[in-house]
Amino acid sequence: MSSYDDSPLADAGHAPEAGSPARVGTVVWGLTVVALAALIIISRLGLVALNGTYVLIGLMIGAGGALVVGGLVSARRRDNKSTTGKS
Repeated sequence: MSSYDDSPLADAGHAPEAGSPARVGTVVWGLTVVALAALIIISRLGLVALNGTYVLIGLMIGAGGALVVGGLVSARRRDNKSTTGKS
């Protein structure tokens, strides 16, 4: 059994398409994790005293709002694309 496959479909799973946009959920959760890490670093340095509960509540509200807005924008953009007339 050979693992070599030179068909064009063999490489389709390895590289994303050049024009494919980033998914809203991926970007929002990535930014949430980066913000949480930054807040933890700032807290550990002693620059600011943070209440963990309030920080998590704020991050979840912000992430949820960003996901809703991003989803609405994505749906609106999808609706504005021209259709081919095929169903």
